[in-house]
Order: sequence, then C-alpha cells, then structure tokens
Amino acid sequence: MKTTIYDVAKAMNLSPGTISKILHNNGNVSVDTRTRVLEYIKEVGYVADTNARILKSKHSWTIGVIFADISLIGLEHPFFASIIQHFKNYVEKQGYELVFIVTKLGENELTYLEWCKNKKVDGVLIVSGNPNNQNIIELVESDIPSVSTDIIRPRLNSVLSDDYCGVSLCIQYAISLEMDKIACITGPLTTRAFSERLDAYDKILKEKGLFDKYTAFQEAESFGFTSGFNATMKLLESVSEIPQMILSFSDDLAFGVIRAIEAKGFRVPEDISVIGFDDIQFAKHFTPSLTTIRQNKILIAETAAKLLLENIQGKSEKRDIVIKTPVDLVIRNSTIIR
Repeated sequence: MKTTIYDVAKAMNLSPGTISKILHNNGNVSVDTRTRVLEYIKEVGYVADTNARILKSKHSWTIGVIFADISLIGLEHPFFASIIQHFKNYVEKQGYELVFIVTKLGENELTYLEWCKNKKVDGVLIVSGNPNNQNIIELVESDIPSVSTDIIRPRLNSVLSDDYCGVSLCIQYAISLEMDKIACITGPLTTRAFSERLDAYDKILKEKGLFDKYTAFQEAESFGFTSGFNATMKLLESVSEIPQMILSFSDDLAFGVIRAIEAKGFRVPEDISVIGFDDIQFAKHFTPSLTTIRQNKILIAETAAKLLLENIQGKSEKRDIVIKTPVDLVIRNSTIIR
C-alpha cells in the first residue's frame, strides 16, 4: 500500500503538519528533526501526493515556459538555456515544476492561452519571443501571471540586462585606450536586445562627439558565427578607414567577427580590438579569449522567478515592471591592454 503523510508522521512520532513543513522546506523545524524525517522518507520511498496538494491549494504548482527561439539554436542556446536552468533551480525549491508550452496537442492546434488554460498552469515564463506575436499578446493580456527575460510589453513584467550600460562600458573602454574609430556589428534589428544596443551605440557616440567623426555599423542577417563573419567582411570592405575596435552585440557574432578580421589579413587585437556581449561559457576558451560584457544570468533568472511567484501567490498584482540588471566588462585577450 502507498505510504501517506500520516504514516510518516506516525512512524516519526510527529504531527502531519510538521512533516508537511519539512516536505515543503518551510516553517521552524530543527535541523535534527528535518534530517531524521528526510532520511526516513528516502528509506521508505515516500512520494508526496501531488493531486491532494493541488486540490488543497487550488494551484497546479506548474509554470509554463515559452521559448520561441528565433535564432533556431533551440535549447542549446548558450544564454537562454542558462536562464531557463537557473529559473528552474529557483522555482523547484519553492515546489513548482516547469512545462514547455506548445501550440499543438496531438492533432489539436491551440493558442498559448488555450494551452495554459488546458494545463491549468499557475504562471508563465516567456524566455524569448516576438512581442508582436498575437499568441503572446493574448496570453499577456489574460489574467495568467507572466514574466519575460527578453521582451517588453504592457501588462508584462520583464527582467533584462542593462544594455545601455553594457554598450557604454565598451565605448568608455575604447576611449580609455585612445581609440576613436569604433564600429559595431549587430544582430537582426527585429529583436529588442540588438535594437536597444544599437540605439545606445548611436546615442553614446553622439554624446562623446564621435558619431560624426567615425560611424560604421553592419547588421548581420542572423545570429551566429557565419552571420558575424559575413557582416564583418562587408563592413571592412565598405569603410575608408579600418576601425580600431569593433563592438559585437553578441558573443556568437563576435567569434565570426574575429575570424573575418583575420581572413582580411588583420590581427586581433594588434590591428583591431573586438568586444562581445553575453560572456557565454566558450568566450574565455576562444582564441583569442574574448573581451565581453557579462550578463548576470543567475540574477536575471532568479529575479524573474521571484516576480512571477509573487504574482502567482497574490503577494503582488503589479504589471509593467521592467527591471534592468547590472552588467560588467570582462577584459581578455581580444582587446589591446595598455
């Protein structure tokens, strides 16, 4: 027969309420008691009755995830995959599980909202997506709590890196190296992040009096190495003066930028310095190791999780919150060090 919480309580000579506190990691329970109960639970193979928990709380304890990966890399995406993992780690400690939202169940086509209602999710994490997608708009405008780590929309809470600060750190660093010929390679401007980074680039160069002196940028057709390579080849063939530094608005693009510079017969960083954006794991292992803007993926994920759980648990009904998390410049070998 299945072991119940009452069986565990009786065997441990404790109340069911104390066992529940231990299972859900809350309440004031001594370390010794907690350890003793958890060891017993593991020994007898006790599994909490999720259905009973759902009926009692009127929550499904499930969070839906929308990951509309326009870069076509999928869950191997080095930045967003890390966001999902850290978000998952946080909400699982609070008793929630993640489920990916799709638009098809068997042969039935569903909108995001219909899928969420069908699965009775408590809230939704929009990892990435198109803010003008009607499925996303319908979901965000519903009563289901939602948070995003990529897009900004009315009624949607968002947690993002401070892109303006990141670009500013790059340009200030270039100026500190006495460089005034600063170019940039951006990904597709249909995405919020790349559009905001290019706007920051233009604005800061104007503020520093550098915009009219030397302005060069190239939009890559996609998101990865090959797009960065091709965009840099076009940029270097179109300018009358070779830039002293190229800002690449993602690390994946930056890897292609560096190889294109080398293909043109220049050296990195001796002739052209390169700065990326993201600080993905491979950035420090690339040759030359990549100077880049580090986004705090753990902070983004955990802040998004806290915002969403506050909405789910009724502790906050605020929408339209946009939180910008700080970034750092990580200096490595792809830039001149003086």
